[in-house]
Amino acid sequence: MDKGISKEVSFEQAEGYRYIEGGICAAKGYRANGLNCGLNPVKEKNDLALLVSEVSCQAAAVYTQNKVKGAPILVCQEHLKKTGNKAKAVIANSKNANTCNADGVEKAEKMCALAADVLQLRPEEVLVASTGVIGEILPIEPVESHIEELATGLGKAGHLEAAKAIMTTDTVKKEVAVEFEVDGKTCRVGGMAKGSGMICPNMATTLNFITTDCGITADLLQKALSEIVQVTYNCLSIDGDTSTNDMVLLLANGLAENEEIGEEGENYQKFYQALYLVMLHLTKMLAKDGEGATKLLECSVSGAPNREIAQIVAKSVIASPLLKCAVFGEDANWGRVLCAIGYSKADFEINRVGVCIQSKNGKVEVCQNGAGIPFSEEKAKEVLSADEIIVSVDLGQGDAVSRAFGCDLTYDYVKINGDYRS
Repeated sequence: MDKGISKEVSFEQAEGYRYIEGGICAAKGYRANGLNCGLNPVKEKNDLALLVSEVSCQAAAVYTQNKVKGAPILVCQEHLKKTGNKAKAVIANSKNANTCNADGVEKAEKMCALAADVLQLRPEEVLVASTGVIGEILPIEPVESHIEELATGLGKAGHLEAAKAIMTTDTVKKEVAVEFEVDGKTCRVGGMAKGSGMICPNMATTLNFITTDCGITADLLQKALSEIVQVTYNCLSIDGDTSTNDMVLLLANGLAENEEIGEEGENYQKFYQALYLVMLHLTKMLAKDGEGATKLLECSVSGAPNREIAQIVAKSVIASPLLKCAVFGEDANWGRVLCAIGYSKADFEINRVGVCIQSKNGKVEVCQNGAGIPFSEEKAKEVLSADEIIVSVDLGQGDAVSRAFGCDLTYDYVKINGDYRS
């Protein structure tokens, strides 16, 4: 059921930050490329990407907490251990996850070696990521036969082809970048992401690559990434499945020439906010492009005793299959919101809870003090007819807030996943 949803997501503004073009190549010193090497039989669809920095980068990463981890994750962890959290390039493929294969680590290492050879790097300076079908052997020959062409085509404009190369069931590429000032120097943070299904993150989600030219220590880079993941990607759910290959890789090459950020002061907060804006926007893009989705769904929780409870409630509401179905059908079945709040693993007083549903078409209050109140079904349907819906929950028991992001559940989700391998 195609309702002509727009995949554009509005930018969240912050003073001192400007959104710019360029994705992962917006920051100084990064080049990228993407092409079809034959992993995807549809020749018009890219399936192999390469990202390179002119100089060595500080690197930070978060990975899936799924006990089954893709071979690329194991290789990335080992490479960052060897280099002391430094990297210079990333190679990534779609169509095949290289997971649950006896030769998975060997193939992932081979991808790094191929990229390192053509770029004249050490293999451990290259990180690797894969996405696609789990449990199918990854053929290395297509990568090997196209690595020279991939490297030759590297450029600043290559972010577009790279962003397309990591797509699976995604319907649009996902990238964003911002610039800001530190010590009078212009710094940039840019990223690209892929993901449309198998998304309910625990520490990370899908494949995400973020670059910056801001100078910052590896420890602070990791601290910022780990914290922001918790309030962005970890507050995203499409279908309740946590992928085996989820990761976020963050590279910082320092070419903006600001004084390296080494403590949690004003400059660190400037970088932190830029990273947050990029990761938040990518999170919302992932949510809006959920498999078969026609609506972006956000749950905004306020009045919580603490942020942990606010986040638990927001994530419970956003992940409710019944609520997601109701949003798709534009049915103001608000009892499903209360149900999802009620089975969340959080302590609060349900008789203080208020709920309203809002969009660009207006706002309808449906619940006060834990009980339903009269409202116009016609107005509610009008509100729900928009392609971005916010369910606002006020717990009435404090000042803490949180947000979570997802989408509606449609007929097409089942169809897409019913024949995913084909």
